[in-house]
Formats: sequence, C-alpha cells, structure tokens
Amino acid sequence: MSFRTAILAGTVLTVPFAAAALELTYQAGAPVGTTYTPEDFAQYSPTTALDMVARIPGFSIQEENSNERGLGQAEGNVLINGRRVAGKSLTLRDALSRIPATNVETIELVDGATLDIPGLSGQVANVKATVNGMSGTWKWRARFRENLPPYYHGGNISVTGRQNALAWTLGLTSNPIRGAARGPEFVYDGTGAQIERRDEDANNVGDESGVSASLEWTPLNGSIANFNAEYNIFEIDSREISERFPTDGSPARYRRFTDAEDEWNSEVGGDYEFALGPGRLKTTALWRFEHSPVISSVQTTQADGSLSERSIYDQTVDEGESILRSEYGWQPAPGRDWQVALEGAFNFLESEAALQSLDGSGVLVPVPLDKANSRVEEKRAEINVTHGRKLSDTFSIQASLGAEYSELSQTGGANQTREFTRPKGFVSAAYEVNDKLTINAKLAREVGQLNFFDFISSVNVNSGNGNEGNPDIVPEQSWVGEIEFERQFGAAGAHTIKLYYEDIEDVVDRVPFGVDRDGPGNIDSASRYGIAANGTFKFAPIGVEGLQLEYEVEARDSQIKDPLTGETRRINDDTIFGGYLELRYDVPNTDWAVGIGAERYDNAKFVRLNEVQHFEVRPVFGWLFLENKDIFGMTGQVEYFNIFDGDEQFTRQVYTPRRTGALLFTEDRSWSPGPILTVSLKGSF
Repeated sequence: MSFRTAILAGTVLTVPFAAAALELTYQAGAPVGTTYTPEDFAQYSPTTALDMVARIPGFSIQEENSNERGLGQAEGNVLINGRRVAGKSLTLRDALSRIPATNVETIELVDGATLDIPGLSGQVANVKATVNGMSGTWKWRARFRENLPPYYHGGNISVTGRQNALAWTLGLTSNPIRGAARGPEFVYDGTGAQIERRDEDANNVGDESGVSASLEWTPLNGSIANFNAEYNIFEIDSREISERFPTDGSPARYRRFTDAEDEWNSEVGGDYEFALGPGRLKTTALWRFEHSPVISSVQTTQADGSLSERSIYDQTVDEGESILRSEYGWQPAPGRDWQVALEGAFNFLESEAALQSLDGSGVLVPVPLDKANSRVEEKRAEINVTHGRKLSDTFSIQASLGAEYSELSQTGGANQTREFTRPKGFVSAAYEVNDKLTINAKLAREVGQLNFFDFISSVNVNSGNGNEGNPDIVPEQSWVGEIEFERQFGAAGAHTIKLYYEDIEDVVDRVPFGVDRDGPGNIDSASRYGIAANGTFKFAPIGVEGLQLEYEVEARDSQIKDPLTGETRRINDDTIFGGYLELRYDVPNTDWAVGIGAERYDNAKFVRLNEVQHFEVRPVFGWLFLENKDIFGMTGQVEYFNIFDGDEQFTRQVYTPRRTGALLFTEDRSWSPGPILTVSLKGSF
C-alpha cells in the first residue's frame, strides 16, 4: 500500500476510533457552539487572529470563492464580529492576519444553518474582536533556494486604530516569488525507443506586493458602514533552458523559453447597513479592475548558430467587475428569519494579442489569430429569497430559492449576444445529535462561474499548442448534495468527515473543433463524488502534553464521457486524492516547538485533441520547522522544505492525428526543486 493510499484508507476511516480511544481518558466535551477564549490558544503564543482560528481542533478555514459569480451568498466559514469579510480580493486568512491576537475576545464555533446569513452551513467560526486605541501585527520572512537569488523582503504589516465610532486599518504586503526546478527529460518515439535526452533548468523570479485600507463606521444608531480599497502589483519573469542531445549522434541544440508578466489590479468596495421597518437593509457595491500584459518567447539554436525555431506571443488582457447588491432581512419571531436579496453585476474581459513566428526564409512574420483580439461582456441579475428556521433546540434548517438572468456578448472574431435564465437555490440543515456530534446536510442547485478566457483564443509557444476560443460556452449547472459529520472529543481533539456528490450539466472540458483543433466547450453531463476529512489529534489525555497531529485528506472520483473517444474518463485535471499531515510538539514549560509535515496531491490526466498530459509530485513534499515563541517578545521560525527530496514529474504523450491515432512521441521528465529554507519573525504592537 502506498503512502497516499495509507492516508486515505487508514487515517480517514480510523479517525473516529483513534479519537475515541483518547476520549476514554478525558470525557469533557467541546461541542459545536463552544466559545474559545485567548487562553485556549496560549500554548501557541498567537500574534494574530489567524494563528488562533488555524488552531481550532477539527476546523479548517474555507475561503469565500473569489471566482464565484458576483458577491452572492456566503461560502466561507469565518465571520468577524458576526459579519462576512467584505470584498472579493481580501481573503479570510488575510483579514484574520490583520487582527492582533490581543484584540480577540472570543471565538465562537457555531452551526452555519442556525445563523441568519444565507449560504452558510457546517462549522462557522465567529471571531469577536474589539479595537481600542491603536495596535498592529507584522511578519518578516526571508527565503533561500539553490540556483536562485535569496529574498529578504517577504512579509506584511497592518495597523488598526479607532477614534470613537470610526475604526481604520492600513496594510502592506510583500510576497516575493522564487521558484526553480532542474533535471533530465527523455523523449521516446512511438515504439518506446529513446530518441533524445534533454538537460533542463527552469526558474521564476518575481514580486507580488500591495497596499490596502479599510474604514468601519458604527454610530450609536446601530448603522454599520464599511469601506475597503486595495492596490496590488504582480511582476514575474520565468525562463526554461533546455540542452537537447539526440541519441543518433546529431549535433546538440539549445532551446530557451521566457515568459514575463507585469500585472496590476485594484479593488474598491463598501457596504452600508441600517434598520428599516421590521428588519435591516444592507447595500454593497464593489468595483475591480486588472491589467495584465504578458509576453512569451521561445527560440531553438542549432550547433552552427542558426535558428530553427523562434516565436513571440504578446498578449494584454484587461478584466473588470462591477457589482451592486442589496439584502433586506428580518426576524418575525425568535428562531425564524427571512432575507430578500437582489444583485446586479457587469463583467468584462478584453484581450489584444499578436503572434510572430519564423517563416520559411527565417524571418519573423505575423501569424493570424482567430478570436484572440476580442471583448467578452456579461450583464447579470439575480434574486434570492431565503428563510431560516429553528425547528427545535437541536434541529435547524435554511432554504433559499432564486433565479439568475445573464446576457453574454462577444465582439472580435465572434459577434453575438445570448441570454440565459437559470434557477438556483439550496436547502441546508443542522442536527445536534448530542453535545459532541453534529450532522450538517445540504442540497443545492448551483450555477457555475464562466471563465472568460475560454471565449478567446491564446497561444502557448512553449508547448506548441494553444487554446481555441469558444464563443458558445454556457455556464455549468449542477445539483450538489453533501452531508458532514462533526465530532468533538474534548481535550483529545475534533474531527470532521464530509461526503458529497455533484451531478453536473454543461460541464466545461476539452472538446474537438473539426478535425485538427480543440478547446474548452460544454459536455452534456458529468458527475463527481468524494469524501473529505480534517481534524486534530491531541495527545495530552494519554500523557504526552503539547503533542498534536493535524490532517486534511480527500479522495474523489469523477466521470465524464470523452467527446472524442466516447469512453468514460475523469474530468480533466480533477482531484483524485491528496492531503497533508503535520505533527507538532510544543515542548512543555518552554518557548520551543518543533514539527514535521508532508503533503501530496494527485490530479487526473489532462487530455487535448492529440495529447495526454500528467503532472505529479513524488513521493511527497515534506517539511520540518523549529519555532521559538519568545525572542524578545517575538515569535521566530525556521522551516526546511522538501526534506524527502520530492520530484516534479511530468509526462506528455502526443498522438497523430488525434488521441485515437498512433502515438507519435512521449516526453518524460523528472525535475527536482531542491531544498528550501525559510526564516521568519512575527509580532504585534
């Protein structure tokens, strides 16, 4: 049995039994609905609210999906002072990292279905924090890798303050990018005979940084107003060098691929909530914009210095989103709540692209591109009515019914306008079996988010293929059902297991266009199902104070009918199984902690009209860390990554003329990212 199989077949299935063994020593419970205080996290010496929420036993932070349509209903599982995190670019982790641990009063773990916030289900952490005077958090990080310049400017800082009814936060972030891998690649012909060896070296160096600001106004009349703004830059330069040695003794070749992006993006948003009649009205507005110029080039030089390959692809993409949403909610009686929500949105993507390649005489000439210079727009409106009801002290339900209208239009290569109306909604329930076990269930009708890049054509000069734009794509629709079991074991930890199933219509996957082209398109139906588990084992009840094991694992299967072969396969690049384990030991009566962890994620193959690609990391990606929680009041950590010398393995099989034909050649590579060392300090003030 492999390491990954052991995780899925062993850890997931034995979670309740192992935890039950620990519980024999300690019977005190920590049921859903428990209130955690800062003292519960004292052993970790947290500096931010994120440090605290991340250590809630059996709880895993689930981000709001920034790729979802508009703002919509809540999907994340963390609230701050009973409210969702405003905006789309700001993640829950970022928001929590800006709250000093000293400002946190309590963290309540509650069932989402019991709240009057539509969309929430399962465990939800409500962080109650206050701001008095001025305080802040900071983190500094440096990283060292083989064959790459180190960086010393990673980290973030945020400052929060309050003056009467007005609270404010300012933040700066810096996330340098350093990636590298090197190793051999072998090329085989259709019979399996090796025809070439390639020595390859790839790296990318870049910087991602941003500035943000937020205001919160809470006057005595009970109104609440928020304003958020941020500006970010993303700059990265990548290169891949390949020295190629044919096995037939032909002269070696030298190939160089480069890719550079110089993006900036910004977001401005705000909301205002106030009492109106028997309820409260909340209106939210948001504007986002992103400018992304990218240039890629590839060239192959022969032994005599001549060029046998040269291509340059230049693309500039502008993306924007504007949203206006209003929600009116009221509670006609205790344990009952209603909400009516209206949302309108406008999204667009505009692309300008050009490709140049060598002609027969060795001169760079423009290559015509169909649907590469195009603009895609969507105007969307939706309405939802949601009702929540507490049927008993232990059973609550929430139901929502809605509809969405969308108008899609495209110009440039494809000039058309289409309209759609889609129903959507859900029913969720939470049942507290006892003070240790809660069962959550949900059935939903969902409409997926369109990827506007699927509408336009693009070119990958490195692999010699591209994406054929498809102006006829429609949004995915799906029935999603899930059931989740949350089990608390007191001082021994907590664990969650979720089973889910998706029945998908109009799933977006690769489809053939004619005899020699393919790209993204809709396939009538597909299904996906799986099991996921996460939790924390604490070993204090059996006499090992300070030792705990955290894990998160998932196994999934999917089925779709291949539009080329008619055979059943997995959805392209869909998760098969994966997860992580981390063992942490906080040495009792000291400020020291040590830990070791490992992760591995396996995805299905990615198929094109004439290719099959597969990427994986073997055997696992592992790390070690050493932490001191009081370095002159700061917390310092040293992390060593890739301790098991994991490799990035990639296989590409190319067929002619299609996958149903003969195998033309196979590329098989194994790259090593090498060891990675990170040093960090963090604190609060």
